[in-house]
Formats: sequence, structure tokens, C-alpha cells
Amino acid sequence: MPSKCATTTLTRTITLASGLFAPGHLGELTQQVPFELVDAILDETLTTQRRLRQLPSRVGVYFLLALALFPTLGNARVWDKLTAGLHQLTPHRPSEKALRDLRRRLGPAPMKALFEVLAGSLAQPRTPGTCYRSWRTVAFDGCSSLKAPDQPRVRALLGKARHRWGIAGYPALQLMALCETGTRGLLGAVFGPTSTGEQAYALKLLPLLSPSMLLLADRGFDGQDFLGAVADTGAKFLVRLRSLRCPAVLAVLPDGSYLTRLGQLKVRIIEADITVTTRDGQRVGDRYRLATTLLDHRSDPAEALVRLYHERWEVESAFYALRHTLLTRRVLRSCDPSGLEQELWALLSLYQILRRAMVEAIESAPGTDPDRASFTVALEAARDQVTTARGVRPPVGDTTSRGAISDAVLAALLPPRRSRVSARKVKSPMTRYPGVPSDPRPATSRNITHLAIIVHQTAMPPAPTPRAPSRRALLLRLLRTDPYRTWQSREIAQGISCSNIRSLWTQLNDWTKEGILHKIARNTYELAPEWIGMDAPADDLTGVSRA
Repeated sequence: MPSKCATTTLTRTITLASGLFAPGHLGELTQQVPFELVDAILDETLTTQRRLRQLPSRVGVYFLLALALFPTLGNARVWDKLTAGLHQLTPHRPSEKALRDLRRRLGPAPMKALFEVLAGSLAQPRTPGTCYRSWRTVAFDGCSSLKAPDQPRVRALLGKARHRWGIAGYPALQLMALCETGTRGLLGAVFGPTSTGEQAYALKLLPLLSPSMLLLADRGFDGQDFLGAVADTGAKFLVRLRSLRCPAVLAVLPDGSYLTRLGQLKVRIIEADITVTTRDGQRVGDRYRLATTLLDHRSDPAEALVRLYHERWEVESAFYALRHTLLTRRVLRSCDPSGLEQELWALLSLYQILRRAMVEAIESAPGTDPDRASFTVALEAARDQVTTARGVRPPVGDTTSRGAISDAVLAALLPPRRSRVSARKVKSPMTRYPGVPSDPRPATSRNITHLAIIVHQTAMPPAPTPRAPSRRALLLRLLRTDPYRTWQSREIAQGISCSNIRSLWTQLNDWTKEGILHKIARNTYELAPEWIGMDAPADDLTGVSRA
């Protein structure tokens, strides 16, 4: 008898926008960027379509985010991803030209406005790793490894870098971001040519700082004017200073740190030697000089601040996720300045959307550190939800269940972070930033088994020893003993105990030009009347030269 095959029909229900708006979604990530938000941004930026066609503006916004989500695919293939789970709901498949025209019609303004809405602190203050005492820790840094297409209009905007190998192959973008170190979410970002410089871009982000924040930054941001501008925002800072800077000691604190001034700003300086021991016994050390506006050594011990400074590196992890995990080191796709700006704002918006979804997942499991959430897992889960068009709208009346992205993140939590050390270098056969042969750190990542922090015990410098009075002070003292007589140069030399008569002749001529002396005859001088009762300057009496 022929075998009987049992068949099972599976059905699923998806909730989407109706009609021509159906392709406008981002899977489960649509809950982070709902339709109402996109429509409001389109109205604000005056980019809503004037009449309804096959590709509405709302669909265009989600299409731009999908382009950032699938950076290896072309326009048409990304559209196929958006409509793969819709079956017969969208029989129309636009051409490549229609999709390009959709991007041009929108421009960069909606994506920039969307990022400004999404950017900001993500975690609650109680989330582990988010705050130091009452301050939310944030960090500045720049990334110059984003490459743009080698096209005339792009080259005219960005130029090309020169290095020891010649001229760079692709124009590079400078991206400056203010990052929340606990979650690696972005509070703001600016970008442009690499020739502008990091501090110029960072100044544009200073209005995002607030008194509730503690800024961590490296040696590239230790300028007095820049730190003064940071302090003016009300935010605290902990910044590493260049090794060549040696601030004056105003007062020594019991923990070895000391108070000083950088311009008009009162700061505390911490100098410490940090030595790490790796698993194979190698010892690597470096000296750090940190400046902070946390002046109280009792509430903020020096060693605690040295350990806190390491959190600055979280912004590097954010750039790694953006440049390598999301973009997979690829060159940006847009070949004109407007499209490049649009693409970057879409990329930053998508990154922030993913971080928001990851933080929501982590905070649903109280006590979990956001460091343990895998960006790769969240990214792949989000891509799966786009192709199946699931989770576009949360279930009606269900406010407790987690989504597929949250389940994936919590099911694949990373182990607690290990302390590691390695030489810092760009892994590229031809780069402007090759590894330094003399770098004592291991070439590959090694686990740290011991970390030693020794804070230098700063001592007050001794008071300067007064030097002998200058020759001019001695001259004035001698001539004032009989101010109305004339003096021979040899008498003056004998009176001030000067053995080099030739150098004294030169100085007598100089003092005559200054109006201190009057020359009566050859080698004959008298004290100028206006100097008879005038006190000698204090620096003449102490022997300290004037600036």
C-alpha cells in the first residue's frame, strides 16, 4: 500500500502598515522607530510626499535604515529583504533608478533629525557600569577609518590623506562621537574631513554635556581652552595629560595627588604607574598623568579614578561595532556629498536603534552588565526579523513579553569581561598607523593576571633660593652712596667687584642708552637724576630675570 504523508499547514499573522506603506518597516526594530515618529520627522523636515506614489517617503526612511542594516547588498536586494515576508502584499518591485530617486528626494535632513531624536543616554542610573557615583560616565573620541568612494565630488569634499606609502586609496571621513561608556550608546556625533581636527569637532558636541555627566578623554583633548569649555558646561572631567606637561604644585593631598591650575581652572592632578602582569609572566607598565575636576580626595580616591579612566576605551568598542561589525570594513556606498551625509546619519541611527534594543534586553534581567550583550547577536537577530517582517508592532495588550532580539541577546550573553592587554595597531598591510617595534606590549591579546597601580606621592617643591643681586642692582647701590659725583669705569668695577672690565663697558653703554647713566667723558659716568631716588626693581634685587 502506498504510504500516506501527513501534511501540516503553518500560518502566521504579521501586522504591517496598509497598502503602499507595507514595505516601510524594520522588523522588530520598528518598535524603536514607530510609524508615528517617522511621519512626525518627515513633517518637520518638509520631506513628506506631495502626492501618494509607489514609494512614499515613510517607506524611504525605513529603506535607508535597511541599507545600513545590509551594507553588502545593493538597492534592489535590500528591497527584496524588506518585502520577503510580505508575500503578495507588495507585488510591485521598483527599479534601481526608482530607489535612487527615492534617496535623492529625501536627502539627508530626515536621517539627521531621526538620529538627533534617538541619540541620548540609554540606561537607567541603576544599570551596572553606567555611572560613577552620581555622574553618568561619557567619553569623546574620533574615528578616521571610515572610507568613502574615490569619486571626484567626494574627493573635492574630503581630500586624500598622505602618508609614508604615498596618497591614500580612498578619501577618509573623521567621525567624532560622544558615547555613554556603560552602554556604548551615542549621545551625539559629527563628521567631516579629517583635516579639520578632533578638537574642532569635539567643541560642537560640548552643548550635549550636562552637570550630571563625567567626561573621560585621552591626551588629544587636554588643551586648557578645551578643558575650560568642558568645565563651563557643568560636567566633571577626567582627562589624561601629555607626558610633557608638568603643572605647578599648589597643594599636595594625602593620597599623593595635588592641586594646580590650568589657566583659570582649578584641577587635581594624579600621577600613577600602572603595571600589568600577563598570564605568561610578561610585565608591561606605563605612567599616567590624569587631570580631573573631582577635587575631593576623600570621596574620589586617586586609585579609584585611575581605574575608572579605563572606561574611556568603551568608545573604541563602539567604533569597532560600527566600523567592523556593522559595516564589515566596507567602503561607504554613496558617491556624492549629499548621499554620503544621508548614509552616515542612517548608519548612526541604525547603530543607536540596535543599542536601544540591547539595553532593553539587558535591563529586563536586573543586575546584568550591558558589556555582556553581544552586538553581533543583536545585529543578526534584527536582520532575521526584517526578512520575516515579524514584530513590527508589539502584541496588543501585552507589555511583559520580550521580543525575539531580546531573547537572542539574553540567550547568548558574553562571559564577564576579562582584563587583557595588547599592542595597539591597525591590522592592515599598508597603514599610516603601523605597530611600533619598540612597544613593550604583546603583539597579540594576553590575559592579565595582576594589575598594580602605584600613585606617586607628590611633594611640595622647595622654595626658590634667592640668587645674588644683579650687576645693575650693585651699580645703583654703589652710585647712590655719592649720587652727584662722577665715576670712572674702573672705580665702578672695583666697587661692584667686577673682574671683567670689558663686559662691564658693554653694560655701562647699555645702561646709558636706557637712561640710567649719563656719559660725561670717556669711561666717565654719573647717575641720572631721575634714578637717584628711584627704587631698584624687585627682580634686580633678587637676581631673577624679567620675562
